[in-house]
Amino acid sequence: MHNNKNTSLLNISSCFLLLTLCFFQSSLNAKTHEGVSLLVLGIAQDAGYPQINCYKPHCMPGWKNPQKRRLATSLGIIDHSNKQKFLFEATPDIKEQMYQLHRYAPDDKYQLGGIMLTHGHMGHYTGLMHLGREATASQGVPVFAMPRMMQYLSSNGPWSQLVKLKNISLKPLKDGKVMLLNERLKLTPLKVPHRDEYTETVGYKLEGPNKSLLFIPDIDKWQKWRLDISELVKEVDYAFLDATFFSDDELPNRDMSEVPHPFVVESMQLFDKLPQKHKKKIIFIHFNHSNPLLIDGSAAQQQVKKAGFQYAVEGMQLRL
Repeated sequence: MHNNKNTSLLNISSCFLLLTLCFFQSSLNAKTHEGVSLLVLGIAQDAGYPQINCYKPHCMPGWKNPQKRRLATSLGIIDHSNKQKFLFEATPDIKEQMYQLHRYAPDDKYQLGGIMLTHGHMGHYTGLMHLGREATASQGVPVFAMPRMMQYLSSNGPWSQLVKLKNISLKPLKDGKVMLLNERLKLTPLKVPHRDEYTETVGYKLEGPNKSLLFIPDIDKWQKWRLDISELVKEVDYAFLDATFFSDDELPNRDMSEVPHPFVVESMQLFDKLPQKHKKKIIFIHFNHSNPLLIDGSAAQQQVKKAGFQYAVEGMQLRL
């Protein structure tokens, strides 16, 4: 026979535990919908992974398994309190990335507060084409850009049509000058040395209500910059940094000087003397299709983690 008294106590305890778990879960859900959050929407170099016409062994996993494909580098910023969302870069993969952003911040509840562009290479601005009359026919989407970038968009089709039809509204930026996105978000563009065929290139510092980030997906070499990257890393909470190539032997049939970037092995050596509390802020991003950091479980990934750094993965979420 069962002891009714013990059974009753067990039922009461179970109910109390269930209520406690429900309350805890509700608290977690509430917290995820407060403040400002960052969402990694893409991690690959401009052309994504795998790249067109690449059927070498390192690209084949992406062709054979769609789940292994990666989108061009982009970050989403969600201000839950102000019901606004922002996008770093308008990539060729903007359709998928806007959908992922919509999943976390639905269009009917969150206003697109703007798109921040870094420069005029294909993976960083060409997604703007989806804002035109052939697709969404957007109205007045704020696009934050530096002077040469603004001039390029205003003077060259098809981008100039976006300006003419007011699908986008260009917002001028100035190197080193703070731009208030709203009362909780401060944006500072930082001009960096890069291949500036059409526009200048910038990285960004974004300051949220609690934490800050640095986003520099493209730069020639850290040593060429007028600013000290190590000191900048110390000033922020997260640093998403150019990791296009892991080392100098990835493109054996191409002159690497034509596509200068800081190799990951160089960056790790440069940042090696930083205290661990600063090292762990560094999150490598913008991987070329040849970069082994794209391969789950690779020796390169293990090397980065062992050295105290991080590498970006799509879907990564951080609080600002």
